[in-house]
Amino acid sequence: MALIAVDVALLPSDEMMDRAVEANRELLKQCPDKIVLDKESCLPHVSLAMGCIDEKDIGKIGDILQDVAESGSPGQLRVAGIQTGTNADGEEVSVLQLKKTERLQWLHETVMRRLEPYFSHDVTADMVLSPPAADKATLLWIRDYPHKSSFERFSPHITLGYGRIDNIPLPATFAAPRLALCHLGNHCTCKRVLFSVGPRI
Repeated sequence: MALIAVDVALLPSDEMMDRAVEANRELLKQCPDKIVLDKESCLPHVSLAMGCIDEKDIGKIGDILQDVAESGSPGQLRVAGIQTGTNADGEEVSVLQLKKTERLQWLHETVMRRLEPYFSHDVTADMVLSPPAADKATLLWIRDYPHKSSFERFSPHITLGYGRIDNIPLPATFAAPRLALCHLGNHCTCKRVLFSVGPRI
């Protein structure tokens, strides 16, 4: 079986997905055809773990995620605000930053530890769902996830798109009722759901 790049992610409620898509549409006026969010093939999401797996292990990973979902919930996720940073190519990216609660941190660390036997981070472009082809920033983000984005460096967020956006109406809290394993696309987008469990979480 093939090696593929994946994201374990919380998928927000329909209402929150709609808000993220609306914000993305505003950003597309600045940077068209970069990240184009929707609710079917480019899902707004909160990443919990990222890496490369063998497709033959999807069933085993699904069983683990089912067990994790039954063990605890992230609860309501709280919005901290919008932040804009730069990626490895120097491009501005806006994210909806979330408050890092104990429950959310627990969920992230549990997923990382439980899936460590199945994950590698020696990513290559062919492991990323295309088109479009994976760019340098995408491959670096996946490769460096354990060192730069996990455990004490975990920073929960929803990527809204390229460019800068301010002063959009946002809920103070929202639910993320699905825990999903997704095939990653360029810009570390969640392009295809391989397994999901919910809405219990």
